[in-house]
Amino acid sequence: MIFYTADLHFGSERTLRRDARPFAHVREMDERLIENWNATVSADDTVYVVGDIGAHDAPIPARQLRCLKGRKHLVRGNHDMGLPGQEALFEFFETVTDLLEIDDGDAHVTLCHYPVVRLSGLMVHGHLHAVRGEGYRALCGLPRALNAGVDVNGYRPVGLSELIEHNRRFYGDPLRGAHGSQGARRGGWGPCFLPLPQRPNSGERT
Repeated sequence: MIFYTADLHFGSERTLRRDARPFAHVREMDERLIENWNATVSADDTVYVVGDIGAHDAPIPARQLRCLKGRKHLVRGNHDMGLPGQEALFEFFETVTDLLEIDDGDAHVTLCHYPVVRLSGLMVHGHLHAVRGEGYRALCGLPRALNAGVDVNGYRPVGLSELIEHNRRFYGDPLRGAHGSQGARRGGWGPCFLPLPQRPNSGERT
């Protein structure tokens, strides 16, 4: 099965406080995210992480990523770019990209950390967390955009049908039809596409 998630922000005290996540401290947040993930995902499942596994000013959250089940793919977010040693991402992710298109059943899905306009298919994104602001009103007019962020999806990865339902509930507008979306851009970090890391040669890996 295919699952989607985004904006985990492992180890980020700033995210915990800013977004008022329902955890007493960062360690509890990280452990709950890991528990929820592994209660949902099996070793044979595929998970697309649509950006922001940690914080831009912190190392790759290796301890947490090693605990997660499934075959994982990272579509980088702004907090995943520009860090030294990004080649280490391939220890945890089969692919690392900035934009990806896949087929999930009968649905064609574009994945990017930042919401972009799609004329066909579905657009799965992160970045916006669960804020209602100016961007929220704009995305109400883009019913094919779906926010995979943990703040909108019960702090765990979700399949496509559940992702659609969570977004529909977040908007609270049944007239939007089968496909919902989420979002209000917080401002600050905008789209940034720094060079992708290169997979280390297999002979160099330890």
